[in-house]
Order: sequence, then C-alpha cells, then structure tokens
Amino acid sequence: MIELHIPGRENIQLEYAVFDVNGTLATDGQLIAGIEPLIAQLRDQVEVRLLTADTHGKQGEIDRLLCLTADRLKPDGHEREQKADYIRALGAQHVVAIGNGGNDVDMLKAAALGIAVIGHEGAAFEALAAADVVTHDIFDALGLLLNPKRLIATLRR
Repeated sequence: MIELHIPGRENIQLEYAVFDVNGTLATDGQLIAGIEPLIAQLRDQVEVRLLTADTHGKQGEIDRLLCLTADRLKPDGHEREQKADYIRALGAQHVVAIGNGGNDVDMLKAAALGIAVIGHEGAAFEALAAADVVTHDIFDALGLLLNPKRLIATLRR
C-alpha cells in the first residue's frame, strides 16, 4: 500500500495502480524500454493492473515482459466508460489511474489519484484536465509512485 498524507486534502491509501497500456506503457504496441524493473518495484507496494483494448494486437508480449495479464476492454465504442467502471469496481478510493488518452478521462476522474502521462503519443487535453498530476513521461509517473513524497509536495495545498 502507498499512503499519502497530503496537507489540505484527505489521506489516500492506494492499493491498486491501473495503467492504460498503449500511449502510457507502450508505443505502437511495444513496451517502452526500461519499464519492467520499475513495474516490478511498484508491485511490491500495490497491485498493478493493465487495462487495454490491445489496439496493436501485441498485448500478449507486453504481459509476458511484465509478468502480468492485462484486462481487455470490449471494442464497443464505450471504452471510456468501461475504464471508469473498472476503477469503481476495484474501489476507486484506493486506486491510482495512469493514462494519456481521451478514453482515459473518466478513469482518471474516478480514481483517488489520476496521473496523466505525456509520452511519445502526446496526451489528450481532456486527460490532462481530468488528472490530479501531469508528468512528462511514464518514468516520471512511476517515479512519483515509487517516491510518494514527490506526490505530497506536488499535491499539498
């Protein structure tokens, strides 16, 4: 568990980290190099979940590299709502959600903590506005979670 005691805000106890895959952890269906050890470190603190529509059809390889099994979205045009429902089913008050796209907006809003990542694909403006924190890339986002005092410094009021 990651505990955040943020002055001027409610305390947050994170039990889950839910990652959008493409655009966040991967570019063009390929896992971003150097992610594996950081995700392994994070797994010592919270349960890591991957949430994807598997746009590039390469999720099996990403799962293998991260020693995880992603949860797949139904390609029905309601991916945004599916992601938010997924966060709520876990117990949104204990979830950090990390994403970059327009279909990540509702999950970023629903989670106790939403982190928008600007990576190689950029980030949807709406995702940036929905997040509690915006980072340059996934490495900065993982750094915040692995060093929670950085989050406290950013979010304190």
